[in-house]
Amino acid sequence: MNTTIWGFSRPQVVALLVMIALFVVAPMVVYPVFLMKVLCFALFACAFNLLIGYAGLLSFGHSAYFGMGCYLAAYGAKHWGLSAELCVLLGGSVAAVMGLVFGAIAIRRQGIYFSMITLALAQFTYFICTQMSFTGGEDGIQQVPRPAVLGLLPLDNDMAIYWMVVGVFLLGFFGIFRIIHSPFGQVLKAIRENEQRAISLGYRVEQYKLMAFVLSTFIAGAAGGMKSLVFGIATLSDVTWQASGTIVLTTLLGGLGTIFGPVVGAVIVNTLEFYLAPFGSWVTITQGVIFVACVMVFRRGVIGELGAKLKVAL
Repeated sequence: MNTTIWGFSRPQVVALLVMIALFVVAPMVVYPVFLMKVLCFALFACAFNLLIGYAGLLSFGHSAYFGMGCYLAAYGAKHWGLSAELCVLLGGSVAAVMGLVFGAIAIRRQGIYFSMITLALAQFTYFICTQMSFTGGEDGIQQVPRPAVLGLLPLDNDMAIYWMVVGVFLLGFFGIFRIIHSPFGQVLKAIRENEQRAISLGYRVEQYKLMAFVLSTFIAGAAGGMKSLVFGIATLSDVTWQASGTIVLTTLLGGLGTIFGPVVGAVIVNTLEFYLAPFGSWVTITQGVIFVACVMVFRRGVIGELGAKLKVAL
């Protein structure tokens, strides 16, 4: 048998078990809040990878959905008193509605034109966030409480909310895996490889791409919602074009079109940011040099190159 339950191959099952084991062991040696940040950005990168790695759509404005997920979850927790799971769902749902509207506009174009439209729409979102009162402008939404899960399980303790973040991440991760290996996912791959041929076979390509866009934005918004609950704040930094650029680099570094690549990319990028922080203004330059070196050495990304060496799909 080449596959097991849910379509995971044996190497993927091993990788999955190692990843889950690390989730259990890591809080004993690493600060839980740092781990939660990595998981939030890993889910964000997985959502972006669903779009570019499997549908072939490069969005330069995905931070708009991540950032709005942050804002809506923070607002729901602070002003509406919503429970934790409802805050995350609210962030994801609003991001999905944005994705439906913005995607319907952008999806009519291809290649660099699609990417530029997504960037323009993201900048429009950034401008809206600086002007609207509910976002708090440049101050953001601060002192966001950590509401209980289902109104019953308190998240005041870092370890309690850590396990919630792990749970949401795994739900998103498994959800993306099922999407990729469903008939819908196979059509997305066909569109990525040869869109004209997919059209000739009778597939409504624009509808498939729009659905992939909406699914990606929902997961990105949910990741943003989790981040705002973990850190107790939602700011403009999560809506900037720089955040979109970082997630592009994260996905490229881990490996486009791989299951575990975005997770590894998020670990590398966030670890570099943490350990290079003492260098101050040199952080960006140092990161750039490291990224260029990694891309030259691992042209298919870290996981992409590892899978090629082992001749397995990861």
